This record gives sequence, C-alpha cells and structure tokens, in this order.
Amino acid sequence: MDLSKEIKRRRTFAVIAHPDGGKTTLTEKLLLFGGAIHVAGAVKSNKIKKGATSDFMEIERQRGISVATSVMGFEYKGLQINILDTPGHEDFAEDTYRTLSAVDSAIVVIDAAKGVETQTRKLMNVCRMRNTPVMVFVNKCDREGRDPFDLLDELEKELHIKTIPLTWPISMGSTFKGVYSLYQKKLNLFFSQDKQHMDKDVVEISDLASPDLEKYVDKFADKLRDDVELLSGVYPNFETEDYLSGGTAPVFFGSALNNFGVQELLDSFCDIAPYPRTTLTDKRTVDPFEEKLTGFVFKIHANMDPNHRDRLAFLKICSGTFERNKAYLHVRQGKTMRFSSPSAFLAEKKTVIDEAFPGDIVGLHDTGNFKIGDTLTEGEKMSFKGIPSFSPEQFRYIDNADPLKSKQLAKGVDQLMDEGVAQLFVSSLNGRKIIGTVGALQFEVIEYRLEHEYGAKCRWEPIALHKA
Repeated sequence: MDLSKEIKRRRTFAVIAHPDGGKTTLTEKLLLFGGAIHVAGAVKSNKIKKGATSDFMEIERQRGISVATSVMGFEYKGLQINILDTPGHEDFAEDTYRTLSAVDSAIVVIDAAKGVETQTRKLMNVCRMRNTPVMVFVNKCDREGRDPFDLLDELEKELHIKTIPLTWPISMGSTFKGVYSLYQKKLNLFFSQDKQHMDKDVVEISDLASPDLEKYVDKFADKLRDDVELLSGVYPNFETEDYLSGGTAPVFFGSALNNFGVQELLDSFCDIAPYPRTTLTDKRTVDPFEEKLTGFVFKIHANMDPNHRDRLAFLKICSGTFERNKAYLHVRQGKTMRFSSPSAFLAEKKTVIDEAFPGDIVGLHDTGNFKIGDTLTEGEKMSFKGIPSFSPEQFRYIDNADPLKSKQLAKGVDQLMDEGVAQLFVSSLNGRKIIGTVGALQFEVIEYRLEHEYGAKCRWEPIALHKA
C-alpha cells in the first residue's frame, strides 16, 4: 500500500471551545453529514432520547458536559477524518491541552451571542504556540446574537489572528434563514423541521443575482447582496498557505443544532485542512513520510468498557505504518512489545485493525506498561516533546467509606491516577493518601467513577495545603 497516498488522505483535528459553546453538538452533526451515524443525538434534550455519540460516559450524560476527550474516525469523500471532541470545562483543560499535541489542526467553536470567552483565549494561545492552523465556527446563529461584522472584529482583537469569512449568515436570531458559502459561491436552504437526519429537502442557489433568491429569503435578499459585495471589498482573497502557517483563520457561521453551515464547514475543511505534519523529538524532527514507525501516547482511559475493566492507551502515529502483532520498542522501559488487538474508535465503539498510518489514533490494551508521553519506535531511542503536564492546585485526603471494598478502592485509585488527570501523594507523617487535582470538579468525577466503575465508595476530607 502506498504510504504517501495514505498520509495525504488523513485529516486529524480537535474541536475546542469554552464550555457550552456547542462542541459536542457540532461533532455529532459532522458525524451525521460524514455518514458515520444515521441519527444525530443531543447533549441535553427531552424530546431526543439518543445521547450524543462522543459523550458516552455515564457522568457525561447526566451532567451534559464532556469530561474526557473522545476519538471518532470516519471516511468522507475519500478522506479518513479523525475528530477529537475535547472537554471545555477548565477543570479538565489538561486533557484538552494534551489532545492539542496530537492533532494537525483545530476547529474553535464560538457562541454567536457570547463571543470570545476566557477558555477560548487560553486554547487559542496553545494553538498559537504550536502554530496549529485554526478554523472558527460561529455557532448558534439561530438565537439572538451579535452583528456578524462586530464578531469578526472581536475575533481579530481578542485572538490576535487575521480572519477571513468563508460563509455568511442570512439574518440572525428568529429570522435566521441560512448560510451563503463565499468559498463555494452557493447557498443551501433547509426546510424540514427534522434536526436528527440528513435533509432531503434542500434548495441550492448558485447565482445571487437570480430572482429565485427573493422567493426564498424575501426581504433579506438585498442585504445579502450588499454584504457579499462589501466583504469582497474589505477582506482579501483566501490563501490556503496563510491558513496552514497559522496566519489567518477562516470563519464559518451556522447553527449546529439546526444543521445550518455544517455541510459547508465539512466540505471546506476537506479542501484546505492539512494532512499530518512533522513532529519534534529531543533528537530530531520526525517526518510522517519516513518508513519506520514512531508514535507517542497522549492519553490513557481506564474502564472504557466497564465489563472488562480494561485500560486503553491512545497512541498517535507520527511516521511509518503500525502493524498488528509486530514487535515495537517501548523506549522508556527499553523492552519490545507486540499488540494483538490494536483498535480504531468511534467514541466507545472499538474495531480491531490490522494496520494504521500517520495521523491515526490507535487504542492499545494496557496492563500498566504505559504512562502519558511514552514513545514507541522500531528501535530508535527518542522521546517526543511538547506533551504538557500540570502541577496540582487542590488537595484532599481520600478515605475508604466501605471497609469491605478496600481492595477495589486501591485498584480504582491506581488506575484513575494513570490517566494523568490527578496525582496521588502519601503523607510521610501518618501514611494517609492525598489526591491532588487541577480543578475541584475532578474530585466529583473521581468519586463518581470509583463508585460506578469499581464499586468502591470514598470520602473526601479537607487538608490545609497550598501550592508553593
């Protein structure tokens, strides 16, 4: 199989945003338009009973927030697309920052009413440090929001990046009619009320001068023509090179919940997003087109399948071809390992694969061998740079609340600490266990997962420590 051809078909990206920006809803609709699922789920809805594909953990469904990054891969227009849906809440930011070290581009989701928020700025800084190409999706145009021109100005000012709109909304809020694609020079209008399926009833208009436009968008037709003329005068033509170097960010408008603007985003993304790029190690720069395999572990997830108590290490492949049952060197431990059932993901659904290529994310069954940042190679000794780790800021004593379950608690704490979201300390004075995390919400997640995944109950006690 031709390696360079496979690499050029790969698009690996993260969806990032402030909490409640609409990341998971957008991911769900990208899977729908990409043909990976046939019915879209919802994060929180009384009418739609199907949950979102990427929020598969029980606690995520109850709270309506993402707690851990999930990986979804699907084929679309001859390309292999890998989406990583990340948590927005700052207490889980560590997971999001690590995920950004494993992707080639990112889509930033922004709420049309709220504009740029604190977490958006932080995530954008991380993208800028890595020169990651960024696209912006302005979501929730079907609610009363701000003027699109004002939003573009705010994006430039707050995120310190040049913007070029590639789609444009026809009115906003309750009179929102749809999105005109400046990139493809056409207009798609949806009429059905069904938000969960691909729409059959779509009208396409490719010429703005045609009288059909008045028929469908009535009094907004003239404003759309004026806006498009103004935009072509104010903004330069879109250059793919500027986007790939991280200099400009293409902006898309739409409403993920109502399917508007998602198809335009996906099609443009396939055209301009980068395939896997070079990666930095402590010894040299790794080129994806090299023959020999290299890759690093950026995330460990315990108990993905509660029936099996398994742990999965997520391996990002940087070069070469990963093959099943072939021996690879685990650099930190200095021993060779074989993997009999490496898997590809669609959230919690796993399928065993025989080979994978640069840009792919592979799940490896882990019996305690891996830590975050570990490298696999075909014999070369090196380690990848730029995988962040955070020092904990909040500490609490952890006590066993059920004396009969002390073994389960010890096992649960061990496995959850390996995920790298919290750290375990033991007090030298009294031998009690202390857990340290970045954010307070992590304690609730740990307690919930210990009880529901390991059958162990724990109690937290405050401890007077502060970060030096």
